[in-house]
Formats: sequence, structure tokens, C-alpha cells
Amino acid sequence: MDKITGYINSRKEQYVEELKDFLRIPSISTLADHKTDMRKAADFVAAKLKEAGIQNVKKIETKGHPLVYGDWLHAKNKPTVLIYGHYDVQPVDPLHLWDSPPFEPVIKDNKIYARGATDDKGQMYVHIKSVEAFFKTVGKLPVNVKFLIEGEEEIGSHSLEEFVNKNVDTLKCDAVLISDTSLFGPGVPTLTYGLRGLSYLQIEVTGPNKDLHSGTFGGAVDNPINVLAEIISKLKSKDGKITIPGFYDDVIKLTKKERDNFKALPFSAKQFAGSIGVRQLKGEKGYTTYEHTWARPSLDCNGILGGFTGDGAKTVLPSRAMAKVSMRLVPDQNPKKIARLFKNYIKNIAPKTVNVEVKDLHGAYPIVSPLDAKATISASEALSKVFGKKTVFMREGGSIPIVVVFSRKLKAPVVMMGIGLNSENLHSPNEHFNLTHFHLGILSSAHFFDIYSK
Repeated sequence: MDKITGYINSRKEQYVEELKDFLRIPSISTLADHKTDMRKAADFVAAKLKEAGIQNVKKIETKGHPLVYGDWLHAKNKPTVLIYGHYDVQPVDPLHLWDSPPFEPVIKDNKIYARGATDDKGQMYVHIKSVEAFFKTVGKLPVNVKFLIEGEEEIGSHSLEEFVNKNVDTLKCDAVLISDTSLFGPGVPTLTYGLRGLSYLQIEVTGPNKDLHSGTFGGAVDNPINVLAEIISKLKSKDGKITIPGFYDDVIKLTKKERDNFKALPFSAKQFAGSIGVRQLKGEKGYTTYEHTWARPSLDCNGILGGFTGDGAKTVLPSRAMAKVSMRLVPDQNPKKIARLFKNYIKNIAPKTVNVEVKDLHGAYPIVSPLDAKATISASEALSKVFGKKTVFMREGGSIPIVVVFSRKLKAPVVMMGIGLNSENLHSPNEHFNLTHFHLGILSSAHFFDIYSK
């Protein structure tokens, strides 16, 4: 491995410049105006895979944004690793909160600032560079690899799920490798073994057939904003419990061993609250913060819209109000069942004075991966070797919809070897990525291939 690590260590600046080029592409999957940018990002990934030495590279057209596939399958009697990542990014709003333009990468304090830096362009790119290092030094890989990079992770991975379902044989592998999660802390090697699922819905409340004068009609007509606020307030109790009937029926209780493991991880509620600018934390009664965010379901209003929101005053009684609500789920909750329970509950608590419609936007299943899989053990050893510390294991509160699909369809363990940090503003203004972790990620990926091959 000396040649490979030497090669990687000698190209730190080059890798950062390449990442900058990638980050300059505004590949926002949810906005139609960026369809051309999405294709440009797919082209970038395909070109870099070819340059790295991967064969059979191709863009695969879908109903949405293109997939990028490539492979190298010449390591006889060695395991096959499917490497997954995504080139799409979140929208940048609110733009005025960015300290620098979101698609003009800036380096400050050894961190690169740009949308997609940590989620997931920077993390995904480490595997392309580690593979390249093998080909440039020893001319081959110690394992077989297949790359599958998508452009719809931020909008539900629907095209990828359809592709996986129809191409199980093409994607057959011994393990799936993903870097789209977080380290427990700076410089702490981490493997994530559990993700929460997701049920995302939209509530639309419609009252009168047009906006009304709040003086002439106020007090006689129910206000859709007021109704929506009342509905949202009834979704959770004062002690943090979600009030939807049947919501907790399928939740698997945490074992004592797992709760003890969570408690053993260092944590300061005061520091955590301070890092996000709040005076104190709030969560479901009877559980710790790690249990709240990793292993218990949650419900949050993600957006709300209605009435007059401009400067100054306008005395209007709005015709319509809307809210987006997401519920993070844990094993063994089913997002389809949760969506159905949510719709029924909203229907039951909605007043007759307005029309209420609930739209199901998308969902994802939760997952817990086995810790005794050979690929997981190899990844743990690789991280420990590179970071110089014992690898820790944790769950994470976010969702990666395709992980469950990979696990179920390919019957292979999923190794979530994330190298980002939850504090790096993913999905928020001033997203950034620690460049030390970027470099250690490339080395860790290379060592994983070497260790897993043995």
C-alpha cells in the first residue's frame, strides 16, 4: 500500500482543484431550471470515472436525471463492491444567508465552502480518487468494483430504485459502499449502521374562493392560516409525543445494550445547543438526545406558506395556506402506513369550515445494517488504520432512501463510511467540508479495498 498512499498524499492540491470544478456545477435536482446543469454534473462524473481507469462507463437515461454507471471486474476470486453516491444537491435558499456564492467554492480554515461540498460531491469523490490511485501505481484493483452514481437522491431516488429493481443481476455484489453520512466528531473514524426512514407530506387548506378583506369578513369566515396552525399544533403533545393514532405501533424498542452504547459516547447538551444557536434542547420525554435523533421517530413542519408576507401591512384573509411536514421513521415503521395514518388523522381533526387536502410527496424505509459483515469489519479496520483511532459505530437521523433498496434487492451488506460532519451545514447556507477529512477519506477508501480483498 505504500505506493498507493504515497500517490494519494502527493496529490492533495490536485484533488481539491478537481473538487472545486465539480462543486461549480449547480446540479439542483428539484428545480427544472437546472436540468442542463444536472446533465453537466453527470458528464463530469462519467469523465472522471474514465480518467480513473474504470471501464464500461455510461450515462443511463431515466424518466428523471441520468444515472452514471461504470465497472472494473478483473479481480479473480475477489469480492465485488458496489460504490454508490449522488451528484445532485439541495436548493441554496435563502441565498442572502450565504457568506459566499454557493457555487463558487471558497476555502477558509481548511474547509471548502459550496453547496454539495459535504452532501455528497466531496464524500462520493473520494472513492473515484482512491480507485484512480491503484490504477496509476499498480495498474489494477485488489477487488472488483461497480460505480452507480445518481442525480435524484435529494428528491427520493425514484429513477434509481426503478433501475435497481430491473437490474439486480447487473448490480450483483458482495457489499455496497456509501459515503453520505457523518463522522461522530472531527477526526473520529465512524461507521453508521442505522438510518431513519421518512414520510413527507403536504397539507393544503382552502377556505374562501379568493382572498378577502379581513375587516369585512374577519370573524365570519374561518381563516385557512389559523386552521393550519391549529392542525399543526395537534400533531405533537407537550411531552414531545406524536399524537397520530397508531404511529408508534411498529417501533422497535431500543435494547439496554444499545442505549448503554449511546450513553457511553461523549455528549454535552449545553455545547450541542450552543453549536446550533439555541438556549436549550427539546425532545420526546424519557429519551436522550442521541436516542431522539438516531433511534426515535420525529415529526417536523418543514415549510409553511399563506397570505401576505411582504413588507408592511395588508389586511387580507387568505384563500389558501399550505404546510410541508416530514416524519423521520425508525425500524420497523412503514412510510406508506405512516402516510395513511397521517392522512386519516388530519381528516378527522380538520374543521368543516375549510377544505383540507393531504398530498404524499415521498418516503423512505428505515434500516439497521449488520455489524458482523466482513465488509463492515474491513471498513472499520481501514478507518482505524488511517485515522489512528478506534472506529466508533453510531446511527444517524437522516435518510438515504436507496440504502434499503440495495439491502433488500441485492442481498448485500451496506457499509456507510461517511467522512462528513453534521455541523457542516448540509441542506443549509454555508455548506462546507473539512479538507483533512476529504484526504483521509481517500486513504480510507484505498485501505478498505486492500483489507477487504484479503
